[in-house]
Amino acid sequence: MQHYRAPIWMAGSGPIGGHIQTIWPALFSRAHSPEDIVAATPGHEHKLNYTRQRWDTPDGDFIDVDSLVPPGWSPGDSPVLVLFHGLEGSSQSHYSRAFALWAQQRGWAYVVPHFRGCSGELNRAPRFYHSGDHEEVDWILRRVSTQWGGPVSAVGISLGGNALLRWAQEAGSTAASVTSAVAAVCSPLDLTAAGHAIGSGFNRVSYNRMFLQTLKPKALAKLKTYPGLFDAQALAAAPDLYAYDAVVTAPLHGFASTEDYWQRCSSKPGLKAMKHVPTLVLNALNDPFIPAWSLPGRDDVGPAVTLWQPRQGGHVGFPAGRPPGHVAALPQSVASWLAQHAPKGHSRRR
Repeated sequence: MQHYRAPIWMAGSGPIGGHIQTIWPALFSRAHSPEDIVAATPGHEHKLNYTRQRWDTPDGDFIDVDSLVPPGWSPGDSPVLVLFHGLEGSSQSHYSRAFALWAQQRGWAYVVPHFRGCSGELNRAPRFYHSGDHEEVDWILRRVSTQWGGPVSAVGISLGGNALLRWAQEAGSTAASVTSAVAAVCSPLDLTAAGHAIGSGFNRVSYNRMFLQTLKPKALAKLKTYPGLFDAQALAAAPDLYAYDAVVTAPLHGFASTEDYWQRCSSKPGLKAMKHVPTLVLNALNDPFIPAWSLPGRDDVGPAVTLWQPRQGGHVGFPAGRPPGHVAALPQSVASWLAQHAPKGHSRRR
């Protein structure tokens, strides 16, 4: 994936190519390549038969966790892949399905914890989730490791990847007892740079608006349970994620302002000290959300960190194949890298 190039019918390393490689895969591409045998109902490969569990959180809330395990599987039979989704994502996001199929084909157990409010039902507590939610990630990973066996392999997509990196940074040497390796895909390592990028130009009228279409109704629904939790008029008037974070995310999660939230939760400053757990950080240089100039160089990261920065790929796109294309190349590269660090001695299906 570090040498990824988009197929010629959607090629381009500049801004236009970045948008095409972001939007088309999310809307139209398949989760699997034509050569793959899909373990799903014929004609319904977009749906996967997850098993859902509801976990009560230590603060009286809940999260929903979707999983796929091979028939007859028990802890220790194979590695476990955990995926943390992106902003307003879920186990049915295009990238989640692609990683699910990779895991199925290799006999791995696969687990997708939903951040609070992202499973289709509003969570109970006043809080939601955010880009630096490392305490929540810690609780989730430790419970996954206990239930399904560990250490586990963990991948985070976009926001989920930044939160996963912040967890690894906070956990330090103890992270190795929970995870064998972690990967962050298209993550906003510098939240200030990414936040301003998504609020500008074409991004502002497309992606920014898309996220607000789900974030605002959830926050307004929260006010019915917790009147006065934040300013409803300010929320309704919020034109972008910067304003949304100022009204909702920052005050709900203990930050003084959007700037304080973005600065304290960015994972980029902590990359230099990472030395305990093998870590892959993948960012396309034409990602519309994440300016290439804000990405780390080799001197900005610690010895445990591997950087993949292909010129193309968009934001969690990396399409391949003939139209309509597929997104299987992403898990094939990233999960295969994680597999190199998975605990040895498991029986694996080939």
